[in-house]
Amino acid sequence: MAKALFHKSQRVFVKPVGTWALVEQVIPHWVKNVDEPLRVSYDCGLGRRFEAHELVSEQTMHKHERPEDDEEDFLLEQWRIDRKLIKWRADAMLGIDPNPSTYPVVVTDDGDWGGWRVTGSEYDRDPRRIEHQARMIVHTPDLMRIARRLADLASQNPDDLAEGARQMAARCAHILRHVYQSDDASVATAAE
Repeated sequence: MAKALFHKSQRVFVKPVGTWALVEQVIPHWVKNVDEPLRVSYDCGLGRRFEAHELVSEQTMHKHERPEDDEEDFLLEQWRIDRKLIKWRADAMLGIDPNPSTYPVVVTDDGDWGGWRVTGSEYDRDPRRIEHQARMIVHTPDLMRIARRLADLASQNPDDLAEGARQMAARCAHILRHVYQSDDASVATAAE
């Protein structure tokens, strides 16, 4: 069962948005005949509810000597591949699959709530491709960290980098701008 980790009016850092906010409402999610809530979410006045793993308390942030350097670690999470049992598979399909009794599910949440998965028919069509996509998705946060560091290095020392490295850093900066833009900015860009 879940316990509330934050309280109303507490100042928290909202990782997906990258900003500070106050918890406006603590929202328990109850299940019939259970004494404690199944999970707890938080309304921070930012347009949607957030789970506890998406928030960081002010006290936790102050434990870091330089939180501005650690900000990217708060914005990017560690993802992992979980294996789920295949229930739809005919015995004839077992010979072509690299993992004959399971399929990959990318878990992007500490509580195993969020993630990426494919339908059974899509997995059966090309299991090796789906396994490759799962590995790519799991390593995306690490690649984003590398892209951020390369873009930062280029912006701090533009004359110290070779032309090829500057071009890669510019491409990284472009990708990062696209990833971190808000939904409002992408709607405005599409309308232009």
